[in-house]
Amino acid sequence: MTDYVFAPAAIPAAPVRGTDARFPINRIFCVGRNYEAHAREMGVEVDREAPFYFTKSPGTYVPSGATVAYPPATENYHYEMELVVAIGKPAFRIARDEALDVVYGYGCGLDMTRRDLQLAARAKQRPWDIGKDFEESAVLAEIVPVAQCGHPASGSLELRVNGETKQSTDLTLLIWSVPELIAHLSTLYHLQPGDLIYTGTPEGVGAVKPGDRIEGSIAGLGGIALTIGEPA
Repeated sequence: MTDYVFAPAAIPAAPVRGTDARFPINRIFCVGRNYEAHAREMGVEVDREAPFYFTKSPGTYVPSGATVAYPPATENYHYEMELVVAIGKPAFRIARDEALDVVYGYGCGLDMTRRDLQLAARAKQRPWDIGKDFEESAVLAEIVPVAQCGHPASGSLELRVNGETKQSTDLTLLIWSVPELIAHLSTLYHLQPGDLIYTGTPEGVGAVKPGDRIEGSIAGLGGIALTIGEPA
């Protein structure tokens, strides 16, 4: 048995619909600017040559239904509703027409963002880490296996804050489709079971404050919920 200087953290793992087994989270890849209207609202152009990515640590995972503390060092804390792809098989340099074979399932996700810190970093051409990769920033509902939901390439994606609709789109408006994302990302990384891909958010992002309730849904996948608590 290995002795550690301190007890290692538990493996983050998401629930899976229809089973008591859980999906262990290996890495979290997030796609930037994958809806044209969102890119416009952020004041940037869409790069149609290739998708681009940022990452979140697995430890940022938060289950749907949780209450999270309003994070430190921000005054502009945003929601971003996204389709999440859960990888179930290894993939490296996989062809686009074979990419869906490595998908275990799909889920609803929230990429919570310290927007003021992200934009400040962007303006200085610095990495987005402090705006994106912080505690309790990767919210994920249950993962729905492909056998139960198929491969959703169309259908509504919506988000509401305190019952008011803020984001509403259709998955057909993704610039880079799920097979294209997997194929491209697999040229940059050896994808592994447990990897998650947050596929990007549509227009309508905005700030939340303590006491707000976020609820979202994607057709065929169910919903996600998050309550914003007081600062820690």
